[in-house]
Order: sequence, then C-alpha cells, then structure tokens
Amino acid sequence: MNKILYFILHPFLSFNLWSDEHREDEGIDVFYALFLCVAAGIWLVVQRERRSKNSPIPFHFSAPKEADPNWSSVKIERPTLESHLEDVNIQPMMLPDRRYITCFDPSNGLHLATILADNEAEIAAKIQRASAAQNEWMYTDFIQRRRVIRSLQKWIVENQDLCARVACRDTGKTLIDAALGEILVTCCKMEWLMNHGEEALRPEPRKSNFIQFYKKSEVHYEPLGVVAAIVSWNYPLHNAWSPILASIFAGNGVVLKCSENVIWSTSWFVNIIKNSLEACGHDPELVQLICCWPEQAAALTKSPYIKHITFIGSESVGRQIARDATEHLTPVTLELGGKDPAVILPDTNLNQWISTWMRGIFQNAGQNCIGIEKLIVHVDQYDDLYDMLKERIEKLRCGSVTLPSDQGYLSPVDVGAMISDNRFDALEALIKQAEEDGAKIVNGKRYHHVYHDEGTYFLPTLVGLTKNSAAIAQQELFAPIALVMGYETVKEAVELANGTRYGLGASVFGPDQKQCLEVAKALECGMVAVNDFAVFYVSYLPFGGTKASGYGRFGGPEGLRSLTNPKVIVYDWWPALIQTSIPKVLDYPIRSLGTSFEFTSGLIRFFYADTWRARIQGLITLIQAQRK
Repeated sequence: MNKILYFILHPFLSFNLWSDEHREDEGIDVFYALFLCVAAGIWLVVQRERRSKNSPIPFHFSAPKEADPNWSSVKIERPTLESHLEDVNIQPMMLPDRRYITCFDPSNGLHLATILADNEAEIAAKIQRASAAQNEWMYTDFIQRRRVIRSLQKWIVENQDLCARVACRDTGKTLIDAALGEILVTCCKMEWLMNHGEEALRPEPRKSNFIQFYKKSEVHYEPLGVVAAIVSWNYPLHNAWSPILASIFAGNGVVLKCSENVIWSTSWFVNIIKNSLEACGHDPELVQLICCWPEQAAALTKSPYIKHITFIGSESVGRQIARDATEHLTPVTLELGGKDPAVILPDTNLNQWISTWMRGIFQNAGQNCIGIEKLIVHVDQYDDLYDMLKERIEKLRCGSVTLPSDQGYLSPVDVGAMISDNRFDALEALIKQAEEDGAKIVNGKRYHHVYHDEGTYFLPTLVGLTKNSAAIAQQELFAPIALVMGYETVKEAVELANGTRYGLGASVFGPDQKQCLEVAKALECGMVAVNDFAVFYVSYLPFGGTKASGYGRFGGPEGLRSLTNPKVIVYDWWPALIQTSIPKVLDYPIRSLGTSFEFTSGLIRFFYADTWRARIQGLITLIQAQRK
C-alpha cells in the first residue's frame, strides 16, 4: 500500500512541496515521465479508435430541384391525387391496369410528380427485401447502429434549409413549422436513441423471489424481424424518420407506408436514410418505402412477415388496420389523434402564456395531433382571453413560402396551406352550426389567396363556445381553429377537458404548480404538459393516448421495447453448487398422492407462511414427507 501511495503522490513527493528544505536533484525522475508519455499515448490510441468507430460518415445525396423557390411547373386546376386522369400535361407513360398518384404543392397547385403506385406483388417483394437485409443487420452492435444515426444527425443539421424547403413544398407548411415540427424534434429523438437507446435494449436483470434465490433472471430485447410503420402526412420528414430510426436501432428491418399526399417528399427523405446505411457499410434494402392506395395496403397489414405495425392517422383507418392485424396476430400501436385541451386555472397570467397557446393552436396550420384544440378558461378571464386571441388571429397571414417574394423565399407567412380542401365544407358547417348555437366567431371560412388561387387555405379561426355539447367541441378538427370555453369551478374544467371521446394529450396552466399537478392527474389522457405545450414529445417519452385516441406507445424505452421480443432467460448463479432437481416424492410415476401433496404443502408453507413459526412447521412437514 505504501508503494501504491508513493507512486500516486510521486510527482508531489519529488518536488517536496510540503517541505522548506529543497535538494538540488529534486524533480520528476525519468521513469515517471516515461510512464506518463506511454499512458498519454495509449489514451490517444484509444480515443482515435473510438472516433474511427463512432464518427459520422458523410454520404452523397442529390437535392431535388423542386425545392428551389424559383422552380416552376404546371399549375393544376383544383388539384387532387388523381389529377393526372384529367390533365394530359401531367400524365406519364401510364402502364395498363396500374394506378398512379399525382403529387402537388398544396400551397399553390404546382405539379411535382406523377408516381406509379405499388401493387400487391411489389409490396410483398419489398417486405422480402427488407427481411433479407435484416438477417444481417440483426447481428450489428449498438456502436454500428449509433454511427448510422450520428451520420444522419450531422447531415440534417448541415442541411436544415433544404429539408425544410422539401417538407414545405409537399405540404404547404411554413419554414418555421418545418424547423420546429420536422427538424428539431427529429434531432431530439436521434440524440435520445444515441445516448439512451442501448440502455433501454440491453439485457435487463430482474429480481426474483426467495424460492429461486439460486437463480438469475434476465430479460433480453431481441429484434422482431421486419416491422411496418403507416404514418400520416402532416410531418413527412419526422413521421418517416422517427419510426424508421427506432426500428433499425432495435435491430429490425422496416417497411414504411406514408400517406399518398406526401409520397414525393417522403421518397427523398427515406432515400437519405438508405444512403447513410450504404455509406456505413450496410444494406440499404433494410428500409423500404411503400407508395400505394388504401386498397392495396392490406398486402402490408395482413402480411405474415410483418411482426409489428405502428399506425399514426385517423380512427377509421386505425380500426381497419387493427382488424387486418388479427389475421396473423400482429401487434399494433395505434395513435389516432385527439381533441387536446389546455386547462387555464383561475388567476393565470394570460399575457405570459398567450404566445404559447398561439403556437400550440396554429403550428402547422392546426394539423398537429397534439395541437391545442380547445382552451378552457375561468369565466372571469374568458372575455380577456377571447379579445387577446382575436387581436392576434386577425393579424395572421396565410400564404406560401415556396414561391419567390420581395424578401426571397422567406415570405412573411404565419399560417401555411392545409394539405387539401376536402374537409373545408365540413369545417365550415361545424362553425356555422356553432354560430347558430350562440358561439362568437372570428373568420371561420376558407381563404382564396390573391396570388395562390389553387392553394388550399383556411383562415385562422376563433370560436367562442357556450356549451361543450356542440359538435365542434367534440370532433377533432385538425385545422387552424381555436375554441374557447368557460368554466366556473376547477371540477367543471376537468369535466370539460375529459368530455370527449379522445384522450391523447393535454396542457394545464396556472400560477400554483401543485394545483396544476392535481388537475393533470385528473385528466383522462396519455400525456400532460404543465405550464408548457407538447414538451413530452420533444423529450422522447412514451407517446400515445387512451379512449378513442388509440393504444400502445411509441417513443421512450417503452416504445423502443415494443419493437422487440422480450425474451426471459433464467439460469443458475452457482451451477456447480446448486441446481433444480425433482425430489423423489414428486418424481413420476408418483408413489403416493398423499405424501406428495404433504411435501408440496410443506414447501409452500415454508416459503410463503406469514410467520416464522409457521414456516418452520412447513419445513418440518417437508422433511418428514421426503423421508417417507
């Protein structure tokens, strides 16, 4: 021990720092200096080796010309997904008996592409290609998987502008909506996977009970094989990358079916992941994208080779997928949207939170599954909140950021286009009905843009409700519409928040955090943010809801593990000393039923009786039965 302490303290002892006496030969001897050099060299070699395995790898990609704000194309009159059937200018060389999908910019109607939809045979072939690639990928370690994600993270940070413009071109959203809802949250999820994903999937020891004190139990999270993700159109980059990255990090292959509305942008975003896989030395066929109409989707949802399905979309489609999955008992995670409330407790500082509420309502033109759909405020603050929202909403500007303007492509736009106008009639009817029932309305109708006559815009709308039973208060709107409702007691506020079929997310705002937490616990939903909006999504926590909002979770350890087979392995702590054996009294053929039962009864009493005296009696019974 003295030698070890001397070695550690050697530099200080050599310099004799605690003594007033100094010798001329004081200093660090050659051996110690040599040792420090060798140690530093080893450290540098280890760091270089670590960097060689973990550093991001650049890869080649092509920027789509359509993302350029100066790009122009055929403007489709009243564009739909099948406009190619009516407009010969956008028809490709069409194959007989095959269907196509028209891709267009919903903010201005510009034609992007006309894409051949997959048929059942092509979908089956893509599943098989993913399966073949997964047979090798499943044996990769977490260092290799992290490197793919790290390469993608570096790429997306360096190409934010391009990614945002591609998403805007295909959905009509604004650049800010794309930066927040596409890029920021995707980077957050990639960071979580790299920093915490391995911990969630590494073999997990579990505690056992006394009867198995000599056993060690572990849960191993093994890849399922090929999994599927069927995702909505509102965030084409994030909705594609999030399930793909989680799936491949868990060791799976993945088949993504995106909405027909965003196949143009999703194809490009998915190809970026395939390019990264290839650059890192892996088979890009691990990730497959399906482009098909709903009628062909059963080839994916009913496939015996798909081991898990994650669905993000409408309730009606989710129910159909759940039915399809029963054919092979495929597990399903369903996220079906919601009617998220923001409960504003009495005496809340409205000025402090008004900007948060505006972002929560109008982010992505309200096409946000966890967007704030209704504000529930105390009657004493109802008028103040309504007036504050009215003043701001009347100043919001609709438009496109994908066409040049005096400021370049950064047009002064607050709210972008909606994905299509196929729900405009229903939205206007709900608003009109609410107005007839006494609601106060600001705007509340579609908007015909002076420059973008083929764009699908809906004016940012404010609805001051008088009763929760109104149809507009019960249905998910998925539109730039703010509902304001009043309450007199906190109990009534909770009832208003819980008074729908949905239960996805919610927010609670108030000056007393303790009261906010009490209200949060009373809400029937999957996630609640206190004095904030949707932060549970950025944190990569388990995401999902209850009631008609679906079941299961994606995100966080729970979501990552849902993409695996949890295999339990139990083995001996000390195999050379003790292992399970069958006592003769219990061995087949049973010699005596009475003696066998007496032995088993004593065994149970010994391990589980509630007093030590009873346990000892059980032990005695066990020994006596064994000797018979």
